[in-house]
Order: sequence, then C-alpha cells, then structure tokens
Amino acid sequence: MNYEDSVRSLLALGRELAAPQQASVQKFGLENITILSAELGNPHRAVPCVHIAGTNGKGSTAAMLESILRASGLRTGLYTSPHLERINERIRITGEDISDETFAAVWTRVRASIESLMAAGKLAAHPTYFECLTAMAFLAFAEQRVDFAVYEVGLGGRLDATNIVNPEVAVITPVDFDHENFLGHSIEEIVGEKAGIIKSGACVVSSSERPEARAVIAQRCAALGARLVEVDHVWQIENVRASDGCYSASAISTELSRRITVEPALPGRFQIRNALAAATASYLLEERGFPVDDGAIARGIARVRWPGRLERLSVQPAVYLDGTHNPAGARELSKFWEENFKGRRILLVYGAMRDKAVDEIAGLLFPRADSVILTEPRQPRAISAPLLAEITGHLAVQSTVVREPGEALERALGTAGPDDAVFATGSLYLVGDLRSYWSERLGKTISLAAKVSS
Repeated sequence: MNYEDSVRSLLALGRELAAPQQASVQKFGLENITILSAELGNPHRAVPCVHIAGTNGKGSTAAMLESILRASGLRTGLYTSPHLERINERIRITGEDISDETFAAVWTRVRASIESLMAAGKLAAHPTYFECLTAMAFLAFAEQRVDFAVYEVGLGGRLDATNIVNPEVAVITPVDFDHENFLGHSIEEIVGEKAGIIKSGACVVSSSERPEARAVIAQRCAALGARLVEVDHVWQIENVRASDGCYSASAISTELSRRITVEPALPGRFQIRNALAAATASYLLEERGFPVDDGAIARGIARVRWPGRLERLSVQPAVYLDGTHNPAGARELSKFWEENFKGRRILLVYGAMRDKAVDEIAGLLFPRADSVILTEPRQPRAISAPLLAEITGHLAVQSTVVREPGEALERALGTAGPDDAVFATGSLYLVGDLRSYWSERLGKTISLAAKVSS
C-alpha cells in the first residue's frame, strides 16, 4: 500500500478505541495487541523504553525525556497521541516524524498480520485504530533500530494498548478528572487505572500532586515491590523566574544527590514539574547503565519543542494555541494569564469535544476573557458552536458564534490590538485545525509579499 491508501484504511477504522463495524464488541483489554505483537515477532521487546501515563503533562514529559535521550547520543523513538495535523506525528524517530514511505511499509506489514490472524480466527475483533498505530510504533522502532523508545499512554494505562511494554522506568504525571466515563468518577479510580502501568520490581517516577493520587500510587508500588521516586520528595526548587512565559529553576535532588538548572523552552510554570519528572527518569536510566548526564539533561530540556501546548504563533498581538481540554489544564491556563497577561485584554477562541467538561472549563476561563468566540473543530465528536453557546454563553462577558475555526481566529485577530492576547483552546483537534490554517495564512502572506516586491 502507498501512503495515501494506508492513511485512508486506518481512518476507516473509526475512532481511537472502537471500530464501527464491530462497535458491539468490547474493545478494552490487552488481548488484541498482545496477539498482534506476537504475530509481528514481539517488536516491543526489542527496544528498551520508558512508559508515561497521567492526565496532564504526559506528552510534554515524554517530549522532554526523548529530547534528553537524543541529546545523550541515543537514537530515539517517541510514540504520542493524538496528532495535530498529520498522523505521522504520532511516531517519531530521532526527533522527526516517521516518513511517508516508512509509515506505509509498516502499516502494510501490520495489516497483513491482522488479516492473517482474522482469517485464522485468532482475534476476537479487528484491532482498533489506536491498537493498529501502537503496533506500528512497536514495529517501526524495532525495524529502524532505535536505541530507546518513549511511549505515552493513550487513555488510562491499565488497559491501554501500550501497556504490554516492560519499561526501564514508568512515569505518572499529575492526575486529575478527565475521561471519567472510561476511567471512573473519583481520583482514586482514575489514578488506579493510570497506576496500571506499574510492573513488578519497576522503577517509578511520580509527579502527581493530589494526596489521594499519591497514596494510590504508593500502595501500588508497595504491593509490586516497585521503587517509587516522587518529584516533590526528591527535588527542592530554588530561584524560579519568569522569562517570556517560560521559567527556569535551580533544583537539588535530595535522594539522588544531584543539582541541576532546568530551563524548559516550553512556556508555563507547570513545565518545571514536567521537566523535573523527565530529569528524574533520566537519572534512574543513568543508574541502569544508559549514557545520560547533567549536560544532556539541561540541553534536552532547553531544546524541546512540543507544538500545541501554549504554542506562540505571533507577538503583536500575542497569539497562542493550547490544547486545554480538561479542568486541570484550564486552571493552568488561567494561572498563565494571571502571571503573564494581567491587565491586558484577552480574546478567547474556544471549541471542544462533546465528551469534555465544557461547563467547568468555561467557568474557569470565560469570565476572565474580554471576549469569547465559540467555534467547533472539524471532528464528528465536536460539540456544535451554537449548542456550546447555549451551555456556556452566560459565563462570558461577550460571546460570538463562528463555526469555522479559521474564521473564528480571524474574527479575534480583527478586533485585537497590538498589546492584546488571542488564545485558541479547548481541544487539540481545534489546535490542529488552526495550526494548518496558520501555515496556509503565512504562505499566502509570503506569496503576496513576493508579488509586491517583484
């Protein structure tokens, strides 16, 4: 299959977790991915890895850790979800999206294995979209001979398709409410699913803040004889300072007897916690014989790029894209506004999925914005902008409905002064739509400037 055919056949499987042609079949569990990986030769066992779960910060932590390992001279693989613009973003090798050719070749092999297993009656149902992509990541990293892989959990942990790996280190980032219909309606239930990535005798890094979450993680580690290293118990942070929305911190590890200055390239004070989680995992990997040192940690954290998370597109006016899709993320965004845009006019473009806590998120963000433009990502699961207005419009000082994302952004830009700030948030799918739109917009601007100059 060529690349275009490969993408079409994957998208035909439907949503991340359920194939529409077999929607009545229970899709959660590790049986499918275990059988499929065995048919492929168990490629996930060929590459040492770190496995990262959590509600917020797991993607940023994964990106930082991969950047550290690459700065250490390792050939790296990084598997994350969802993608923003192109499906290739989910599988990265040495910091670059997997090529179209490699993507097609890997999917062709995975698809052939699925067809063989289905014909033999060895699979209860066709693997989901996410299971297929996970198998592709396992195979791509093995075939491309990466030295080390970093896997981000897709949803939960215990029953996530990535959870057949046996990691050198497991990381659990802050846990909060999200995906309650799948993971449970209490922090204890949710963190219980996340802590399902902890294996017997493992090394575990936790950057969770909630006491009830930390208690569940500690109990799980104790039951399995795993070594738990908590970021808050290990690091003493000094001299936090702001610089254009980014922060640096001098920190000393009381357990690991190390001092380091971390300067994440990613904006937001919360990235310090993610950076220290990545640094802690790196130190544990060094203890296990991997070539990581303080210089590589500092360089990796300083160089990391992670699009769509407080990503600044413009300066005057300031334009940011951020995938704030749950209440915990909304609280962090609100803090970012308070620390960096106090007294400045904020214009908010917001669009979300139907299964998100939009009323709670809107309650945290809408009253603080001078104007809210409600839109909708180009996704079947998106909540319609008019319905969003019915649910949340009363929380905004001023609200407008503009259903097309690009038009919504242009509406905000049209009323923004040079000292104002425009934030587009609510869904990573919206972020992806607007990143594509912004690229097209820049292309048109450059083309027009070239015509004028000629």
